[in-house]
Amino acid sequence: MARILIVIDMQKDFIDGSLGTPEAVQIVKAVKELVNGWDGRVLFTRDTHTEEYLDTQEGRKLPVPHCIRGSAGWQLEQELLQWQQQEKCPIFDKNTFGSTELARYLAISHLTEPIEEIMLVGLCTDICVISNALLIKAYLPEVPLKVKASCCAGVSPASHERALEAMQMCQIEIV
Repeated sequence: MARILIVIDMQKDFIDGSLGTPEAVQIVKAVKELVNGWDGRVLFTRDTHTEEYLDTQEGRKLPVPHCIRGSAGWQLEQELLQWQQQEKCPIFDKNTFGSTELARYLAISHLTEPIEEIMLVGLCTDICVISNALLIKAYLPEVPLKVKASCCAGVSPASHERALEAMQMCQIEIV
């Protein structure tokens, strides 16, 4: 049985870059500790946009260029990136909030090696964490899905709490 940790969008632009928050900065150490001590597989997602970001629907609604492929802000936090490269963990680049590619990957993996649990951490609780959690829940409704609240941060503390409550209502365990 596999245990999977998914680290959502722990990128410079979301930590201390163009869309960073003090709450995002505060979770970095806890996320690194969880990754380093995780007994199982670790996967990463990376928000990925092009120079044409402002011409997209997301860019028109959130006109702050961020996570432009190849930019410094697009990179995973430095120590997490080094760990990911050393361990050769998959990264799922996504041009939207949730990754259907990640959800399909998990569903296919579950067929060959049953998944015991999936844990999500990262940024932003109220956008990308919740989007990926709901996609994964739709693809794997019987696999226990958890979100570690202390290793997530939202756009604001209030929206972080609302997202946790919404996920809990969808039978995602908040730990």
